[in-house]
Amino acid sequence: MSDVKIKRALISVSNKLGAVEFAKSLSKCGIEIISTGGTMKAIRAAGVPVTYVSDVTGFPEIMDGRVKTLNPKIHGGILAVRDSPEHIKQMQENNIQPIDLVAVNLYPFKATIKKANVTLAEAVENIDIGGPAMIRAAAKNFKYVTVVTNPDRYDEIAKIISKTGGVDYELRKQLAVEAFAHTADYDSMITDYLSKVTE
Repeated sequence: MSDVKIKRALISVSNKLGAVEFAKSLSKCGIEIISTGGTMKAIRAAGVPVTYVSDVTGFPEIMDGRVKTLNPKIHGGILAVRDSPEHIKQMQENNIQPIDLVAVNLYPFKATIKKANVTLAEAVENIDIGGPAMIRAAAKNFKYVTVVTNPDRYDEIAKIISKTGGVDYELRKQLAVEAFAHTADYDSMITDYLSKVTE
């Protein structure tokens, strides 16, 4: 299967290592960047054009950031089957634009629970919801969408996109496998912690 040309990317990362440089590289390729909260501020501060996710959804980030990307404008853009006339029709009817690349990593649950005297409430607030939902949506739709969960992949992916405009099917599939492994490890860590915590 051929490369899928990337025109729009969503970057929302807890670990910001390399994220601004990645956004800069994608922007130079003419790719529109969408982002959330802190990631958006870091990208904007570097002079990279970026669209705030709330401007896409038409809805503010609410509940201390617990709800920001859980919206059809985001998940419809990620999950749409691009060669389904019905999906395309529904996107048009609901003003949903496709999202071709998702770069997301998750709240630092592991680092949080390693802190001395961490409370259960603190740990729970570092259970990511929107991040795994976006990762899993993009990984499920790897036929059309590139998902990047590992910052070590940014340079490689940016170089490929700058040369070809997209990412080939086999690499999209490999990245999807990495993404599902990432969310599986994350959920396993949460399961282990909650099963042992006595608070």
